[in-house]
Amino acid sequence: MIRVQTEDFDVGAELKALTAGNTAIGGVALFVGLVRDMAGGQAVGAMTLEHYPGMTERQLEKIEAEARARWPLDATLIVHRHGRLEPGDQIVLVICASAHREAALEACAFLIDWLKTKAPFWKSEATPEGPRWVEARAEDDHAAARWQR
Repeated sequence: MIRVQTEDFDVGAELKALTAGNTAIGGVALFVGLVRDMAGGQAVGAMTLEHYPGMTERQLEKIEAEARARWPLDATLIVHRHGRLEPGDQIVLVICASAHREAALEACAFLIDWLKTKAPFWKSEATPEGPRWVEARAEDDHAAARWQR
């Protein structure tokens, strides 16, 4: 399941809804991304995430489908926020559930790595010097490369 939204999310409620009644699930892995107050040694007062509706959801669906093709997952959820977010705000939630922990953990790591590098979001940080666009990072590309087939 994919959702792109401006509203915050409740991790506990999302986890409960995703796994409710599915007793085949033996392991759940989840990741929550938060807005930091520092980036590259510089203070960040806020982050604004932009995207193209429709295109973004289609790309997230492809990324989720790839995870489901690679691992035996019983349930997945990706919630990604957009708009202006303050330090400490939640940006992204990824939950993967499977009969076994290894599949859930690996799929969750995969989804985060690929979301970071393949999801069409553009990020601008509000700094004391003014706004700056967040550039792609080599570390993120390196992390995503481990999942290339």
